[in-house]
Amino acid sequence: MNQKKQQNKFFKMKASADGKSGDVFLYGEITKYAWAEDGEHSAQTFKNELDALGEVEQINLYVNSPGGSVFEGITIGNMLKRHNARVVANVDALAASIASVIIMAADEIRMPSNSMLMIHNPWTFAIGNAADLRKQADDLDRIGESAVQSYLSKTGDKLEEGKLKEMLDAETWLSADEAFEYGLCDVVEESNNMAASISDEYMQRYKNVPKQLKEKPKQVISAEEMATRQKIADEAKASSEITNHILGGIYS
Repeated sequence: MNQKKQQNKFFKMKASADGKSGDVFLYGEITKYAWAEDGEHSAQTFKNELDALGEVEQINLYVNSPGGSVFEGITIGNMLKRHNARVVANVDALAASIASVIIMAADEIRMPSNSMLMIHNPWTFAIGNAADLRKQADDLDRIGESAVQSYLSKTGDKLEEGKLKEMLDAETWLSADEAFEYGLCDVVEESNNMAASISDEYMQRYKNVPKQLKEKPKQVISAEEMATRQKIADEAKASSEITNHILGGIYS
């Protein structure tokens, strides 16, 4: 029996119990193929799963991605934009490159205060003669203009096109507050503990990666875990005091 082999599937979806909403998790690099054996496009697989959610009223999109395939990303963004449901995008840690374009399709964008958005001009690897390279450059210009319009449709009068293009030229990493200031997100929420999804490959590929993303994340202990640890320590201390009282303060 010939079974499909899953490869680099960067998204997951699930419907709520009442069928009124659906959660879409877009984590990791946005790749062109989801299936190794038949070469089915990720975007096609995405559409199939999106359709399978049914007539949901709201789609909750959760993103933590360094970017990836431009055409796959644009296709996914257009699918979300055309969907009848209200789309709420949540940048769990990072929405970089084409991932930042995808979330522009949402009706509302939410970012924790410690999450980031990165925007830059599209780029590619090219090989061929002069005519081939000129075509690649023209293609990049058209793709870049499409991204510009996606950002501007979200920012309204908060960001002028000239300023936006300067930011794209510079590969700009925006904090949640900065994204809010420019109209690239609607709500800034409390910080969370999720680490940004960015591999060493992307660290080297991008030129302005913030220092905090290059450092290994420190272990974060939740308030609940800290309370549990403190309770254990208090009980151990009380037990030790009782033992010392009974044994007359004998120490090993």
